Amino acid sequence: MIKNSSEYRILIVDDEEDICEILKFNLENEGYTVDTAYSAEEAMKRPLYEYHLLLLDVMMGEISGFKMANILKKDDDFKHIPIIFITAKDTDNDKITGFNIGADDYISKPFNLREVAVRVRAVLRRTAIMDPQNEVIRYENLRILTAKKLAYIDDEKINLTKKEFEILVLFVSNPGRVFSREDILHRVWDNEVCVLDRTIDVNITRLRKKLGNIGKQIVTRQGYGYCFEKSL
Repeated sequence: MIKNSSEYRILIVDDEEDICEILKFNLENEGYTVDTAYSAEEAMKRPLYEYHLLLLDVMMGEISGFKMANILKKDDDFKHIPIIFITAKDTDNDKITGFNIGADDYISKPFNLREVAVRVRAVLRRTAIMDPQNEVIRYENLRILTAKKLAYIDDEKINLTKKEFEILVLFVSNPGRVFSREDILHRVWDNEVCVLDRTIDVNITRLRKKLGNIGKQIVTRQGYGYCFEKSL
């Protein structure tokens, strides 16, 4: 499903601060949430899984844009993030190198800001259509990779059973909504037989424990069921 621009988060990585600020200003005017980093080293310290698109300069310090992209494309957690190179290196060989690494587009400096906005929109639209399963659900330091059936707190994987994972996705995707045991049974266990209310309670108790502090936000609504309440 294609999102509104306000739902997309973009990271610009360029050692020229003026370029970062110009791009940030214009892309924020388009409705995107935009962050900047002035080196690949700084960028790679960030929680990159939070971003839907990276705009990378090629010619940067010790780690170039090409090198950073190459690192990310070899990492299962980050390889799905689309990349646009923005750089003064615009020879055919440079472009071929960028596309071979896995870049989604390539914009040469000096650039037209309207063209950048159009290309950003096109890449986000294309990648959203091509890979709709690469959904990441985030809440505070919790990260859920729905396609891979994995969940992390910070960068530590949480060992969840299939049912625990499905309950977690159900709750975090619907904050504030109360689910009765019957709702949970229908959505998670579906047509499986001989599932008792006690089975649901046990799974939720285990899930709370594995989530640590975030587990406290799975609350019991006496007489109604369970609810994931966001912290104030």
